[in-house]
Amino acid sequence: MNCPDAATIDELDTFLADNPSTQMMEVLSPDLSGILRGKRIPRQEFETFFRSGLKSPGSSALMDTTGDICDLPDIGMYEGDPDRTLYPVAGTLSAVPWLQSRPAQVIASYSELSGEAYSRDPRDVLRRAMQPLLDMGLRPVVATEAEFYLLEPGESAIPRALLGKVPGTDIRQPGVQFGMLEDLWDVDGFLEAVRTGATLQNLPITTVLSEFSGGQFEISLHHLDDVIKACDQALLLKRLIKGAARQYGLGSTFMAKPFAEMAGNGLHIHVSLYDEQGNNILADPSSTAKPAISQKMRHAVGGLVDTMADNMAVFAPNANSYRRLILGNYAPVNPSWGYNHRCVSLRIPVSGQEDTRIEHRVAGADANPYLVMAAVMAGLHHGLTHQCDPGEMIVAGQVMPEEKVTLPIRWEGALERFKQSQIMPRYWGDEYHRIYSTVKEGECETYHRMISPLDYEYYLRAV
Repeated sequence: MNCPDAATIDELDTFLADNPSTQMMEVLSPDLSGILRGKRIPRQEFETFFRSGLKSPGSSALMDTTGDICDLPDIGMYEGDPDRTLYPVAGTLSAVPWLQSRPAQVIASYSELSGEAYSRDPRDVLRRAMQPLLDMGLRPVVATEAEFYLLEPGESAIPRALLGKVPGTDIRQPGVQFGMLEDLWDVDGFLEAVRTGATLQNLPITTVLSEFSGGQFEISLHHLDDVIKACDQALLLKRLIKGAARQYGLGSTFMAKPFAEMAGNGLHIHVSLYDEQGNNILADPSSTAKPAISQKMRHAVGGLVDTMADNMAVFAPNANSYRRLILGNYAPVNPSWGYNHRCVSLRIPVSGQEDTRIEHRVAGADANPYLVMAAVMAGLHHGLTHQCDPGEMIVAGQVMPEEKVTLPIRWEGALERFKQSQIMPRYWGDEYHRIYSTVKEGECETYHRMISPLDYEYYLRAV
């Protein structure tokens, strides 16, 4: 297989020596919506898969959130839904600890039957979008943080966040309770299952936090200089969290806004850029200012500002995503930036020179991490090469000026802005840019054709 990060048969042999009872393997492939889809294969097919790949329809990489394939003349059934090759990705083979049968799992990426890259695989989209930075001799280092809710078990169609209870009573704990360690105590078994599962699956988790609403948590991953691997790990951690929650009889969700009255779930991206000598180009070592940021930092932020509106359909990829984008809710409604300030869309955290970085706080936790990262990489390169000016920086402790909505915070508007972008096709490729637009426009149209219970509550009797 002519694939840059394909696993070898030696990796499989080592895994089976350590896990001799493994009988099935789940082959996981990320689609356009950031959902891992795939199949199970029996042990007798493991070796063939690792040596020569697995045939699968390439349209599986282009599904919308519902698992449907849009009607495009050059994908799916119109072209006979031809197979491509799925190959196992190195370093992602591991056991699945939350399932009784203890299958293996591995991320798989698509290639053409010829062995060339499959341009419609989101991992390859990220690879293309990042290449211009690599060509400049720059090395991105990234980390991801995703927020999620745990849900109470129950049969109701309406989910309920898993709120802590006052010990000795059935009283649900009210209030935000940010950083409440007792909330971690209440789900200690679940968190330990995540920790041990992360160790088993080589997922470098760091901080665990009780977040800004009851039942909401955040688990961060350590920074990596392999951007695609960082996104692999982001999806695998999401899968692990969902699996561990099921193991303890709980639900979990990464929806951007599962509860109207509670905080939304974000996907925050931390990114630094290093030159060939290992210097962080975002920092200015000669400056005594706080923050000691370089002119290149300003340009990089300027590029992220310039491209933010174009990419809102990526950062907020479905109807629910836009319920998170509300004034005064730590959610992005304009491309602001600042130092040590959590009300901005692009935050410069307090750090030393070596780890000076940008925290991109725009995406929801429901977004596809590969495509979010591809949009961030494009914005950084655009800013550096065009020397973009990000405008005035918000400083630590500064009262935010009156917020104005300048980003598209409705789905249709965001999709139209993305479709009309002159910048993103240069990084994603014209074809994938068109496909993403078409798939999400189709999903949007289908969603708005549906009659929701709220329609009946508002209109059935009153009008």
